[in-house]
Amino acid sequence: MEYTFKEIEQKWQKYWNDNKTYKVDVDADKPKFYVLDMFPYPSGAGLHVGHPLGYIASDIYSRYKTLKGFNVLHPMGYDAYGLPAEQYAIQTGQHPAITTEQNITRYREQLDKIGFSFDWDREVRTCNPDYYKWTQWAFIQMFNHYYDNNIEKAQPISLLVEKFETEGNANVNAACSETDIFTAEEWKALSNTQQQEILLNYRLAYLADTLVNWCPELGTVLANDEVKDGYSERGGHPVEQKKMRQWSLRVSAYAKRLLEGMETLEWTDSLKEIQKNWIGRSVGAEVNFDVKDSDIKMEIFTTRPDTIFGVTFMVLAPESDLVNELTTPDCQSDIDAYIEATKKRTERERLADVKTVSGAFTGAYAIHPFTGEEIPIWVSDYVLAGYGTGAIMAVPAHDSRDYAFAKKFELPIIQVVSGGDISEESYDAKSGQAMNSDFLNGLEVKDAIVKANEEVEARGLGKKKINYRLRDAIFSRQRYWGEPFPVYFKENMPYMMDMDQLPLELPEIDKYLPTESGKPPLGRAKNWKTEEGHQIELNTMPGFAGSSAYYLRYMDPRNNDALVSKEANEYWQDVDLYIGGTEHATGHLIYSRFWNKFLFDINEVCKDEPFRKLINQGMIQGRSNFVYRVKNSNKFVSYGLRKEHDTTAIHVDVNIVKNDILDTEAFKAWRPEFKNAEFVLEDGKYHCGWAVEKMSKSMFNVVNPDVIVEEYGADTLRLYEMFLGPLEAHKPWDTNGIDGVHKFLKKLWRLFHNGETFEVSEGNGSKEELKVLHKTIKKIQDDIERFSFNTSISAFMICVNELSTLKCNNKSVLQDLLILLAPFAPHISEELWAKCGNKNSITKASFPVFNESYVAENTHSYPVSFNGKMRFKLELSLSLSKDEIEQEVLKCEQAKKWIADKTPKKIIIVPKKIINIVV
Repeated sequence: MEYTFKEIEQKWQKYWNDNKTYKVDVDADKPKFYVLDMFPYPSGAGLHVGHPLGYIASDIYSRYKTLKGFNVLHPMGYDAYGLPAEQYAIQTGQHPAITTEQNITRYREQLDKIGFSFDWDREVRTCNPDYYKWTQWAFIQMFNHYYDNNIEKAQPISLLVEKFETEGNANVNAACSETDIFTAEEWKALSNTQQQEILLNYRLAYLADTLVNWCPELGTVLANDEVKDGYSERGGHPVEQKKMRQWSLRVSAYAKRLLEGMETLEWTDSLKEIQKNWIGRSVGAEVNFDVKDSDIKMEIFTTRPDTIFGVTFMVLAPESDLVNELTTPDCQSDIDAYIEATKKRTERERLADVKTVSGAFTGAYAIHPFTGEEIPIWVSDYVLAGYGTGAIMAVPAHDSRDYAFAKKFELPIIQVVSGGDISEESYDAKSGQAMNSDFLNGLEVKDAIVKANEEVEARGLGKKKINYRLRDAIFSRQRYWGEPFPVYFKENMPYMMDMDQLPLELPEIDKYLPTESGKPPLGRAKNWKTEEGHQIELNTMPGFAGSSAYYLRYMDPRNNDALVSKEANEYWQDVDLYIGGTEHATGHLIYSRFWNKFLFDINEVCKDEPFRKLINQGMIQGRSNFVYRVKNSNKFVSYGLRKEHDTTAIHVDVNIVKNDILDTEAFKAWRPEFKNAEFVLEDGKYHCGWAVEKMSKSMFNVVNPDVIVEEYGADTLRLYEMFLGPLEAHKPWDTNGIDGVHKFLKKLWRLFHNGETFEVSEGNGSKEELKVLHKTIKKIQDDIERFSFNTSISAFMICVNELSTLKCNNKSVLQDLLILLAPFAPHISEELWAKCGNKNSITKASFPVFNESYVAENTHSYPVSFNGKMRFKLELSLSLSKDEIEQEVLKCEQAKKWIADKTPKKIIIVPKKIINIVV
């Protein structure tokens, strides 16, 4: 009987959908397991074969845990807001909701064809008001809370107001923006507007003037990970640094907890290291430098206070407010020109660029706190406003960037730590003894740091401090297609809407561009005001807003009264397995962990960390094909003959190439310019060249999974993607090997059939069959637990080959094999399971239990040698003694042949290893 994969797959996909096979609910009688894929954005291009890799892996594990008796939550939804849909809307005038819906429909069709075990009753879309109501709610909660550093927890802003009213803010230890000290009386004397302005300095969601990545062409602020080399990732438009009044989330308040929380997580060391570097914990001191002829004090943060006697200049970030305050009139034009040039570089570029040295002198001088010497104050873009205080003390002898700056501008370089030669480069090592450093002289670096910190505090020059590089998240976008802020303005101060006014839905507008006066697109909305006539916020939330808590909404997606009910959250708790790409290491994973920790603080969720185990799947790269055109002609030469001609390599659509052989007629039809192409063939065929590259449209190496499913079936696609290599490794897509996987499924199918007849036998399997089965059970179970899916496929192939050799058609053996295979190839497994007479879906079966007794070896295949040369192998029982082994060998017909009429001089027997007969 033929393996009709198309009919089989359509049949079971319909069955799963009609019977809601993968629907799950809270079930206290079963242990839970939550498997999650990173929230996908449904692009108009749909899926290519690289996209399902992580989904297939998570699906295998979900199905496996279900067979193991777990109640598995495996949901799917769509991160539906974003720039692509809006840019398309701007170009065509079509509402982004329409294209988003079309993209989702296309995406869903492709996902269904691959046979995933998603609980579609839990689907969420970030553009659905029922969903973003809870993003708006979370924003309101953040606005109404501040972070108390003493208890390391978010607290209601109302408690802060009570403190202000009774004792002012002198003793408040909160994560906040720079704020003047005031008494209770001074607080009470302020107007409501003035009080609200101060409270913005403390709120976890706050409005402030912030330096942002502004893209004039797109008309919006971009996140750091949306900018590459000074251009927008979307569209490649120039991006500049600009100060704007923006909403931000005080993510920096959670820096310590975000850092410490990683110790409890099953993430790779490399991913943890990326997050640790992004959070950037530094231990040091804040030191105040007076400014000559001024009341201004420059506050700097340094991790090396022991080098303070090596300071020869100060550097301000171009964005620092001190630049305008300190710049002298004769230096103003140089400073203005320098700052204008700096706007064209993003912070990430400035950090990464260690070669470019630039700066401008302010004309002002700081006073060294210990020596009283005058120190010139410069501006340079290698100092960032958001790290520390936006000002540094430059010690060129012991910092490479300071050294390069000092060399370029001919500034003094004073060595204050022994051990290095500073004639050619700085000595940055934290080893050696202090020198040229007054009271620090002779101390080892670690002791000098302690002594310097003590002296700074003793003289009232500053204080010891732990600093973090982590920045607050800019939360405003000047776009239409995003979550509206539940915010209105009264006397230019922001106020939150009441919960009964949520969701605040996006209004209709005539076009999706900023207004003629430069306001965001929502400025075009009619009556975008409250009933009292107050202006509603014109910005929308960024893309990461909707993806920061989606994993929680999946737990209880239809709840109209809460983000997630207490019952659902306490049952599902957290994500046991999260699979996605490394590109989210410094964006989504930071923001979602922050979001979750905040919700934990206000008792909305029961777990402090959202994602227990995280696996980053590798990338499936494209395998490009090339044809070779003879220059100035329409003639194409086969790969092996290309060097005999003057040719140019051209990318060709891989979908008209099979096993590197070009379909020449399809090539002629591919593009009009090739309609009359001529070919120089090898062996009657046109052989293409190939290379491994990123999968992209421009290289014509994008493979649509629909094409693979149509030709080979979804089960073949699933198995092949896993077979390509280790889950976490990058590997090239190569259709040349897919036939082998498809043949494996056909061979499996034949185990259950005798010609055109389905035929399996009853009873227990033979000893040999059970040995093959249980060897496979152990291998598959171990591989799945290690996410080593590529070796599982190999094990299945070996198992089917061995059972075929044994001519096994035993029902009990083959059914257990189907259960093992079901997570990988669910359609064929369901079909054969049903043919075996089972009424329930194979998803209701139990994973086979490994029995070691079936694989225990009772015999050993001894290599038998004569005078050191192995002549044959002899299978003998492991229970035999040396004497019994010798007797068995000597009476063996093969041994008699080699001994002939001679008498063995010696018989050497090493149990479970070898037999050597010396004649």
